[in-house]
Formats: sequence, structure tokens, C-alpha cells
Amino acid sequence: MILRPQAGDIRNIGYYLGRIIFCVGITMFVPAAAGLFLFRETVPVCDFLLGADTAVLSGLLLSRLCRRHGELRAAQAMVVVSLSWLAAMAFGAIPLYLSGHYNSFLDTCFETMSGFTTTGLTLVLDLDHLSRTHNLWRHLGPFIGGQGIAIVAVSFLVGGSSGAWKIYLGEARDEKLAPNVVNTARLIWLISIVYLVAGTAVMWLVGVYIGMAPDSALFHGMCIFMAGFDTAGFAPQSQNILYYHSLPFEISTIVFMVLGSLNFNLHYRIWKGSFREVWKNLETRTLLLSVLLVSLLVMAGLKHLGVYPGAVAMFRKGFFHVISAHTTTGYMTVYSGQFVRDWGDFALAGMVIAMGLGGCACSTAGGIKMLRVGAICKAVTEDIKKLILPEHSVVVQKFYHIKTMFLDDRQVRNILIVTLGYLFLYGLGTLAGVWYGYPFLQALFESTSAAANVGLSCGITDPGMPVLLKLVYIVEMWAGRLELMSVFALFGFAAAFLKGR
Repeated sequence: MILRPQAGDIRNIGYYLGRIIFCVGITMFVPAAAGLFLFRETVPVCDFLLGADTAVLSGLLLSRLCRRHGELRAAQAMVVVSLSWLAAMAFGAIPLYLSGHYNSFLDTCFETMSGFTTTGLTLVLDLDHLSRTHNLWRHLGPFIGGQGIAIVAVSFLVGGSSGAWKIYLGEARDEKLAPNVVNTARLIWLISIVYLVAGTAVMWLVGVYIGMAPDSALFHGMCIFMAGFDTAGFAPQSQNILYYHSLPFEISTIVFMVLGSLNFNLHYRIWKGSFREVWKNLETRTLLLSVLLVSLLVMAGLKHLGVYPGAVAMFRKGFFHVISAHTTTGYMTVYSGQFVRDWGDFALAGMVIAMGLGGCACSTAGGIKMLRVGAICKAVTEDIKKLILPEHSVVVQKFYHIKTMFLDDRQVRNILIVTLGYLFLYGLGTLAGVWYGYPFLQALFESTSAAANVGLSCGITDPGMPVLLKLVYIVEMWAGRLELMSVFALFGFAAAFLKGR
């Protein structure tokens, strides 16, 4: 028998959800302050003040109405996390909608979900004339979402190690950098902010080097770094990275895309001087091998068609997009239509594989994740050994990921469930695209880009695309970012509420 959630469960969920909404509102004061004191843009500042006030007051009201009722349980924490991303999407969309650069509020919700989930698909109109204040919010969204929306609350407002840890797990993270989860969350923010300062400085210097005005180079450098390190594909200009027409700019972007796709725990170990972790780790070795194999596929397809005859052009157009896809960043140095017109099916299929596999676990990257891919390959290898070795032989399945870990059947089953869930998401969006008349490979490309939180587009994502397809992609971005489990918990909670006793 399924038990219906009690009033205490709903109060607990509402209390923590209200605290997170309050945090989202507070973050809107950052672009408001920048617009007021740096950009001198009065009207956009008003947009953000309205959005911030709405979120802050709503969060305070919800947390006041829903007093905390006992300890937060794991199932409740997952529901809180799932709802917090939907709430952040809705409240974060308010200032963008007021900008007048979107056809509808749904389009701004799509944009905000794309930003928070570090996807990078966009429905903005006339991006080149969007205010800097609104543009900053587009790029601040991935920086917040990359670390985790609920992580903000864990870091500053939630308190209580048990409840905080459950919320941390609900955002598809499970590694500790410090003895408790609050300090772990703060260390993640520290790592990100240090990289933000250093990365912005690098991109600013490169921008000045290629001829941009210093203030413009600083703004572009900060935006590109935030979206690059947090593996989102947003850029301040409609031409994306192609706008800069610079090899040094593209190389710098590649470095930050790769850094953003690595495990935060690995970053912390490297900071402490354990450089060997990079080579010993199953996940980074799997990522390197996968990038090499996918690069061969894509390059072979492009070479066969003679799309980019020179090595430099092949690097800037071919290899750049392999890294962009595999790190699930979504930066582009070609127009979306060129993928369909010039690349051919073989290279396009290679890009779909790269996007679907994704980056590293506990990073800002999306997709199935290299740790799962490596663990599956390890499990298959060990099973083959069992078949060819004598019956009395004992085969121990273990691998190195930050520490030596043993792989049992339960872990493999959980990995396969999540992997199948991602494949289901990829297929769901593909069917929706085919339903509306798009070719199969293009529909698969766009669906994988949404569900794996990539942001590359072959031209389907457009303000004029069907409303249902926008909704499907929003669900894919949301479920893909949370790695499905918290979404399953929300659906289970809703089913129990409707049918439980």
C-alpha cells in the first residue's frame, strides 16, 4: 500500500523550497548592482529589482507558512531539489521576460532553464542588442547552476548537516571535499570563484590582444569564462565564439571547457599537489580515450567530405566542436545550419556520441558521465575475465577514482539504470522532433544536446519551434541536470499524493 504524504511532509518541503527561492532572489541583486554602478542601465536594473523582490518575498512567505517539521528525509530532499530548479526557472525568467527580447514567458523559462542547467540552447531575440545587465544574468545563471542551485542554500541558509547532506545528494553529487557537507559546498564555491578571477583575467588579456576595448574585453571575458568553465554554451553575441575570429581566443576557451568538465574533487586534489590523480583516475583516462576515439570519427567524416582541408581549420572547426560536445559546453565556431549542410551524417553521428557520453561526475558537465562509462567498461572486462579464467579463480572488480573503489553488482545495476534513463531521455526528444517533421539524425542531435545539457544546435532550437517541443526540451534539460533520480522522486511523491491512502 502506498502511503499518502502527510501535512508535515508538505510543510518540510515548502520550508526548504522557500529558503532556496529566497536565495535565487538574492542572486538577482548581483546583475542589478552591476547594471546600476557599472553599466549605467536604469531600465534593466528595475527589471531585476522587480524579479528579486518577487522571489525574495515569495521565498520568505513560503518558508514562513511552511514551518520546518522534523528532520528532512531523503525522499523529501529530492522533491525539494526537483522543485527548486523549476522554481528557479520561473522566478529567474522574470527579468529576462521584462527585457522585451523574448516572444513569450515560456521562451524566457526555456532560456533560464537552459542557463541554470548549463545547457546553453537559446531562444533570445536580437541578442546583439540585449542590455549588458540582462546578458550578465544569462551568464551568471550557468555559474550558479553549475555549482548547484540547492548548493547555494546548503552553503549559506539551510544549516543542519543531515538535511544539507540530503539536499546535496539530491543534486546528483556525492563526494566530500571536507568533513561536512556545508564546508564541502563552500569549497566548491571557493574553487569556482578562484577560477572565475583567474579565467576572467586570461580572457580579458586575450580580448585586449585581439583588439577589443578594455571594458568590452573584460565583460566578454567574464561572460565567456563563466559559461565556458560551467560548460554552458551562452555567449554575449549571436555568433557565439565565431564572433571573435581568433585562434588564441578559441584555444583559451578549450582549456576552460576541459577544466569545467573535470570532477571538483579532482580539482581539489590537484590544488593540494596530487598531480598524479589525473593519470591514475579511471574517469579522466576514460575521458581522454573517448575524446580521442570520437575525434577520429568526426575528423574522418569531415576529411571524407573535404569540408576543412587544412590542419588549422580542422582544429578550429572539427576538434573544437568535439571538445565542446564532449565537455557538454556547447560553444560554436560555425553556424548551426552548417552542421546539417556541410558536416554530413557520419561526423554528426560522432558529435551525438560525444554529447551523449558527456564529461565527468561531480562537475558542471552533463551527459551519462565518464565515470559511469568507465565503470561499465570495467565491469564488462572483469566479466570476460571470469569466463576465460578457471572456475576457482577469484576476480575482484576495482578501479581508482580519487581512491581505490570496489565495483559490486548493486553499483553496476544503479549505473545501468541511470544510463538507460539518459538513453530514454535522448529517445523521448528525438521522437518529439520526428513527430514535428524534423529528420531523425537532426532530431536526435538536438534532443541529445538538450538532455545532456550541451547547447549545440543544428537549427531546430528556434523561437518559432512548436510549443510542445519547447516543453519537451525543458523537461529534458531539467531531468538531465538532476540525473533523473530526484525527478523520479518528485513523480513518485505526486503519485503517492494522488493515489496513496
